[in-house]
Amino acid sequence: MLSKLTPVTPGPVVQGRRVRVRPPALSDWPAWARIRAESRDFLSAWEPTWPADALSRTAFRRRLRRYARDARDGTGFSFVVLRRGDDRLVGGITLSNVRRGVTQSCSAGYWIGKAYARQGLMYDALTAVMDWVFDDLGLHRLEAACLPQNEPSRRLLLKCGFSEEGQARKYLMIDGAWRNHLLFAMLQGDPRPAPPA
Repeated sequence: MLSKLTPVTPGPVVQGRRVRVRPPALSDWPAWARIRAESRDFLSAWEPTWPADALSRTAFRRRLRRYARDARDGTGFSFVVLRRGDDRLVGGITLSNVRRGVTQSCSAGYWIGKAYARQGLMYDALTAVMDWVFDDLGLHRLEAACLPQNEPSRRLLLKCGFSEEGQARKYLMIDGAWRNHLLFAMLQGDPRPAPPA
């Protein structure tokens, strides 16, 4: 049973070359809230509208409970991304909508703090998590989506080995409005990208 004082989301620790990716814990809240606050203008155009208490400890605790439930049910897995060397929290990855049966797939979402963007850290984190999705979870397909104008995210997905499959109209509610998204996928048998230099 998870402690009410220090909830920890169950799940793996995945090692990349420059990052360590692990489930979030309540002790991550100060660093998580700080980087999200510092990056709010950078992130808000690409994310659902933040509720008024988005960065509060209470909201983070609720988030951890939901993550723990999803992980126990096998329907989703959430991670924080920590830079190796100083263990600084730099971003996050969420695997959602894990589907078994004839589908064997899930969707990936990710974010990185403004100060750490375009440094290869999310590439390292995402490719490490991809290996876990295919090799450990045994899924067949990993999906991702991004807004058409989010060129850095589009380039990241292509660099990670995803194929662009099309566009979904009004796919997700982002920044207060239904937005079109580019759809990407990688299959278990697709070539994996080379490890980061």
